Amino acid sequence: MKCISWNVNGLRACVRKGFLDYFHEVDADLFAVQEIKLQEGQIDLELDGYYQYWNYAEKKGYSGTAVFTKEKPLSVHYGVGEDESEVEGRILTLEFPEFYFVNVYTPNAQRTLARLPYRLEWEARMYTYLNELDEKKPVIYCGDLNVAHAEIDIRNAKSNKGNSGFTDEERGKMTKLLESGFTDTFRYFYPEKEGAYSWWSYMSKVRERNIGWRIDYFITSKRLEPLLEKAEIHADVMGSDHCPILLEVNLPDK
Repeated sequence: MKCISWNVNGLRACVRKGFLDYFHEVDADLFAVQEIKLQEGQIDLELDGYYQYWNYAEKKGYSGTAVFTKEKPLSVHYGVGEDESEVEGRILTLEFPEFYFVNVYTPNAQRTLARLPYRLEWEARMYTYLNELDEKKPVIYCGDLNVAHAEIDIRNAKSNKGNSGFTDEERGKMTKLLESGFTDTFRYFYPEKEGAYSWWSYMSKVRERNIGWRIDYFITSKRLEPLLEKAEIHADVMGSDHCPILLEVNLPDK
């Protein structure tokens, strides 16, 4: 089973920059997108063979998530019951017979860290939610999680220490989740690989010089480790300030 996650930073703009070429070429079973920045009726995607599920933010041109899947899920859930997370369209959970697929666009703590307290509350809710799901069946958790977990996941660790996305608090929440029984799939395959990033600033020459952050993840229940086949970062794919990431899992009949 092939899964893709991509923060498209505005799906309509990304479509104009070649999104559909990549979508059809990669031929994923599950394709998750974040930061779609649109409302219902503002785009008409012709994706033959896929079911489409959307979680729109109430605020126009902001946030939002979607999942395109070849297999129809048993159920679809929006948010985790908290008002703000649903208003911003940040969480989309699809239940399949063998697993849960959770697509998330995690809130940014903001440059001034004004939203850090909310971000930490969010992390606590997600920790509880993911562990509750994991008690029922394995979880594949993906998206723009807005944190570089370790120093290896960011180009300039020293100068960014304490900045949004690289605070001790945010990194600690990621550590706690992984220690509770989850696997960072990219690091499972490449524990020491440097220069592997999924987001770059739009500032001039930053992406060309690979001054980036790895803040997009596929995280799975630890018991799926024997079934993990491949994890990749498609840094050569343009169209957004993020690039797509891939996970292949050898699930039965997939």
